[in-house]
Amino acid sequence: MNRNSKILPFPSAARETASGRHLIPERITEARIVEKLSQTDLSRLVGVKRQSISYFESGERNPDPETLRMIADALKQPMAYFATPSAPKFGKRTANFFRKHGPDTKRRNAASDQYAEWFSQVTFALTDFVNLPEVTLPSFEPSGEHDDPNRYTWDEIEELAGKTREHLGLGLGPISNVVRLVETHGVTVGRLILKGENVSAFSFWSGDRPFIFLASDKESSARARFDACHELAHLVLHRWVTQDEIDDKTRLKEIEKEADYFAGAFLLPRRSFPAEVLSPRLSSFLDLKLRWKVSIQAMVYRCKSLGIFDEDQCVNLYKQISAKNWRTKEPFDGPDGLPLEEPLLLRRVAELVFAENRMRRDELLCRLGFSPSIAELLLGLPNGSLADTPSDDLTIDLK
Repeated sequence: MNRNSKILPFPSAARETASGRHLIPERITEARIVEKLSQTDLSRLVGVKRQSISYFESGERNPDPETLRMIADALKQPMAYFATPSAPKFGKRTANFFRKHGPDTKRRNAASDQYAEWFSQVTFALTDFVNLPEVTLPSFEPSGEHDDPNRYTWDEIEELAGKTREHLGLGLGPISNVVRLVETHGVTVGRLILKGENVSAFSFWSGDRPFIFLASDKESSARARFDACHELAHLVLHRWVTQDEIDDKTRLKEIEKEADYFAGAFLLPRRSFPAEVLSPRLSSFLDLKLRWKVSIQAMVYRCKSLGIFDEDQCVNLYKQISAKNWRTKEPFDGPDGLPLEEPLLLRRVAELVFAENRMRRDELLCRLGFSPSIAELLLGLPNGSLADTPSDDLTIDLK
């Protein structure tokens, strides 16, 4: 925890609940941001003035016991959360590659950012018990071939996508599981769930540890795989990009195009994919989608980029896609289609820690401070797996 962080004594009743620990004001702020609440919103839920919430979060004043309980209820966290220091981080965070900006998404992006911070902290906390997979991602910078020295040429991205495949031990065929691939090479992957929000995937580095968050509402495995490769592009191509560049809409658009091109080249190598495209008929892409696990629209775009089809052929294919209402949902999307690739790393780490009796479930919750539901989301555990369970170890054997 930052040495400058303020810690305030709990009110007497709260102190009993938290076993004499102390209130950490910024924990109120963090939980409020994750819940996408303004100070005014929280004040209305609690029944106090907005200025009071500001005082609580700055540490200038202490909430009374009943007010603290109401804050805990509104923010869906146990009392202990407000007395549990944040876990250390792996290091300085790089900029988050949020794809959408603006007033309507500011609060959502802030919630995503704080959730990502918690995710990073939980991952760090688990390193006390296990060695996470070694980070073996390559890292690139523009060579200067583009007129803008901060941008890549398309040919350069094509080459770097091929080098990344080779670096990660891939051949020229389809990638069986993108999420498992990046987890194996040291990326911690999570799913971000914000109620009522359509959250895009994003990524960042925390020190030397890379993280990817996938959207929780994606029902298309093909599109989710593309998202993961798009974020992999940011991790290997754009680690050096500053927040100021991302905040520049024009620059962000360029960065996003580079990541999209990398994703297409990474999933559909130019040395192998073209040989399997035998016809410009839309029906021919159905089998290709099952084999490569890439959306039909992304394959058509890749065909255009590689010069397999001309402009008129691609326009005709896109018109057919629209006529069949495939823009938002293609064949093999949805629950009955290609299965979604789920993150497993943190879940398996937690299950191993429990199985080897290195820490009980209630001990982990105590250490993290989060509510069971939040901890389950962060760790990728099934709903209810961290809920209160009897701790009675009494065993009785039959005669």
